Amino acid sequence: MQKPALTQVAIDATIAQRWSGRAYHPDIPITHEQTLALLEAARWAPSCMGEQPWRFLVWDKFIDPQGWQSAFDCLSEGNKIWVKHAPWLCLLCADGLFSKNAQPNRWAQYDTGAAALNLCLQASSMGLVAHQLGGFDAEKARQQFAIPEQFDLMAMISVGHRGALEDLSPELQARETGARARKALGEIAYSSRWQNPLV
Repeated sequence: MQKPALTQVAIDATIAQRWSGRAYHPDIPITHEQTLALLEAARWAPSCMGEQPWRFLVWDKFIDPQGWQSAFDCLSEGNKIWVKHAPWLCLLCADGLFSKNAQPNRWAQYDTGAAALNLCLQASSMGLVAHQLGGFDAEKARQQFAIPEQFDLMAMISVGHRGALEDLSPELQARETGARARKALGEIAYSSRWQNPLV
């Protein structure tokens, strides 16, 4: 199933084709090479002074089902309904301190978001489904996986091969097949002064 973005002008196909699906095939694993490609794409995201503040904690259901289950247990109940078939989960953390001087890095979360997007675009380019998740218990995850306090737990990301729509509830099927929408460019991009639409 494909849901390309309906853009005002042509954009790169990888960006246009990326969307956050929920239907995963439960029986097809993510290969080691695919895992490396996802993380390599994230590694090459831009960051303030090349700090690379992102850290990825990865669980593969086919390699470490117990670890995957521990990560899954940190998700909100609404996300568990459909993430249960995803073979690959990761937790994305942002180091709030610069490594060179231990001073606060106010760009860490911004940069970590760029790394997450690189991972999701790479997944899309490989025909995989990637979905970023804000619905998880960050404190439970911090305790469960002994994550130091200087790291902000930003999101979890599920990745897998596209599955059958029929495996989703009717409500989720409707969301999965529903039209994609974004605000008009004039609502988000201004020219020369605030709220003066660029287009």
